[in-house]
Amino acid sequence: QVQLVESGGGLAQAAASLRLACAASGRTVSSYTVAWFRQAPGKEREFVAGISRTGLTQRYADSVKGRFTISRTNAQNTVYLQMNSLRPEDTAVYYCAADTNPIVAISTLTNAYDYWGQGTQVTVSA
Repeated sequence: QVQLVESGGGLAQAAASLRLACAASGRTVSSYTVAWFRQAPGKEREFVAGISRTGLTQRYADSVKGRFTISRTNAQNTVYLQMNSLRPEDTAVYYCAADTNPIVAISTLTNAYDYWGQGTQVTVSA
């Protein structure tokens, strides 16, 4: 079993930055693809960014490309999401998720991920 705990959310003004962290416990996630998703009120959960097991490959949603950066430190069993130039439309609950399939590339689909955190709220004011 893997437990994922997100932190770093909060209230920010537009154009500001926040850094989210996803800390894993129970088992190491160094062999898993990890991704961030978000869900705004009344909307479906959507892919934000993902990172491969080695950290060498990242994938981003078009809406955050150039503004958000995903990274990981396997030694610390933690994945980060650096969010710059925040916009009000970035307001959502942000979730991290781990995909234990060792073969599939970074998936944007929620049903590809086996473990999920509880989420952290990010609110961006105009």
